[in-house]
Amino acid sequence: MCDRHRAASARDPLLCILPPYILDAIARNGTARQRAAALESLSTDQLIRTQRAAAMLLPLLAAIPPAATPKPAAPRPKRTIYDAGGAEALPGKVVRKERGRATKDAAADEAYGGLGATFTFYLKACGRNSIDGAGMPLDATVHFGERYDNAFWNGSQMVFGDGDGELFNRFTIALDVIGHELTHGVTAREANLVYRDQSGALNESLSDVFGSLIKQYALKQSADKADWLIGAGLFTAKVHGLGIRSMKAPGTAYDDRVLGKDPQPAHMSSYVATSEDNGGVHLNSGIPNRAFYLAATALGGKAWEVAGRIWYEAACDPKLKPTANFAEFANLAAATGERLYGKGSAQAAAVRDAWKMVGVL
Repeated sequence: MCDRHRAASARDPLLCILPPYILDAIARNGTARQRAAALESLSTDQLIRTQRAAAMLLPLLAAIPPAATPKPAAPRPKRTIYDAGGAEALPGKVVRKERGRATKDAAADEAYGGLGATFTFYLKACGRNSIDGAGMPLDATVHFGERYDNAFWNGSQMVFGDGDGELFNRFTIALDVIGHELTHGVTAREANLVYRDQSGALNESLSDVFGSLIKQYALKQSADKADWLIGAGLFTAKVHGLGIRSMKAPGTAYDDRVLGKDPQPAHMSSYVATSEDNGGVHLNSGIPNRAFYLAATALGGKAWEVAGRIWYEAACDPKLKPTANFAEFANLAAATGERLYGKGSAQAAAVRDAWKMVGVL
């Protein structure tokens, strides 16, 4: 288990599962109703970012003594699910607590199950007691906003929209989405990767990696049986696509009249230099995503046991800088493979080869 903790960065923006370029495409190409939902979602995202930035300044305005380090809690989940009822005020009304009965509300019960599956993965596969490593309670709000096309981690809890019902289903439907967003909390606690350019794309990639592993762990899948998709099930039948991202083949997840074609690159030769989306954090994450897929499938078996362990240990390594680029993380991952399995080991070689195949090393 990682025993190093770093404070979350005030530079981190709202961490959403749905990239802004998808919502932008809907705002250009969708029907009037679809465009309205996309624009409302983009507007809501921006408002929350602004509110979050303002809230982060409050501790700087007064001399607040540091809180005492809490005693680590017993390793068991402490979940609370709230219902915003279509409003945008958080957290909302409590509808289910730990060990409480199912609500018969699909979104609330999926959120409860997804938080539990994520907790179990990190405890059993990584030896980590919740998001912060010390038993942090897991909170989530469902039915946030009206036709809100997104889900996000706001630094302290999960928030899920219901989708517009035309292009997107409810955002609790995909376990890897829940795992992805909660992993942003792990990354903030351990690596504190700056959410811009390559370090930001690494941040997004780590969430995709562990979101996929959480789903594979829950389904008891080996690497060769996994779909390696992020967000399978989010699209309605009207969308021509399998998910919002493909780790196996970045750039092929969807090709749709309204959403456009998946723009993710799979190799450094196609790296996207842009000022949009914090320097293309959701775009260029396809490159490290494919590196993990290549390493995991080359090693075979259960991806969380070897490749996942290497990635997790590398993400927790004190040598990982907040501004790390792809090559720095790749070299650290390869060194981690050597530390765990020995120099010249097949495991370390598979990691280094994977990063070579995507043009990073």
